[in-house]
Amino acid sequence: MTATPGDFELTMDELRVVARYVVESAQEVLPVFEAGNPDDPRPRAAVDAALRFADGARRTALQRVTSLDAHRAAKEAATEAERLAARAAGDAAAAAYLHPIARATQVGHILRGAACAARVAELVAGDDPEVGLRSIEEARRRATPTLVDVLNRYPLAPAGKNRTAHLMTLLDASLRTPGA
Repeated sequence: MTATPGDFELTMDELRVVARYVVESAQEVLPVFEAGNPDDPRPRAAVDAALRFADGARRTALQRVTSLDAHRAAKEAATEAERLAARAAGDAAAAAYLHPIARATQVGHILRGAACAARVAELVAGDDPEVGLRSIEEARRRATPTLVDVLNRYPLAPAGKNRTAHLMTLLDASLRTPGA
């Protein structure tokens, strides 16, 4: 188990746990992107690259390239739900390169995929905030002790003004609350 240099240790096994967590969220909403963009394989490629890494393959340029491609697909998507679904896919592949530096911005690499999935769920349900809160609760329950341990090495998620950032802040707080 090798560590990556930074403010603290972060092993490949821990990175795989984070990648698996983010990819699970991305898989939930990938069909939303694909329904509106059936000829764009970029988010699917990012999810596949993230899964390969989470399943034990070496971390390679594949995760970086597919992450960037999925984020480009997000910028080109027609709807907010499609953009967020593609972004979650990009975040899943990028999770392989989470930096072990104590900056709040790094929390997004751990939790933004789940927040994006929650916001997509809200949008699909007619912008119902209760659906998003249920999705955040499901994401909280999916978090493993290892994921929570990694998260606790970072500062709190940065406050944001949009709904996705708010959902990420809620998830962050719920995972850091003892006994939650």
